[in-house]
Amino acid sequence: MQEDTVKMTNTIPRLKYLGMAVEDSFMVQFIVNSLPFEYGAFQINYNTMKDKWGVNELIRKLIQEENRIKNFKIHYVNLVHGAGKTLKPKAKNFKKKGTY
Repeated sequence: MQEDTVKMTNTIPRLKYLGMAVEDSFMVQFIVNSLPFEYGAFQINYNTMKDKWGVNELIRKLIQEENRIKNFKIHYVNLVHGAGKTLKPKAKNFKKKGTY
């Protein structure tokens, strides 16, 4: 996630070179809005705060959040029941040869 954030922040000088004024708050909101689903709680937390962060503060917080998500991952195991059984057709469902 950190690499993606750095790539986004590297676009600021390019946009400024092209003559577009990019404020820090716009870039922070752009990064927060582009976060994946796993960062949903982080997005809600940021959007409900009165104090807004700069890009560097956001990157530090995202590193902490990424570590928290990695440590919190839940591992699932799927259980397959009755895998050894095979279904065979019953003889009563079939007609004998020569009868209609």
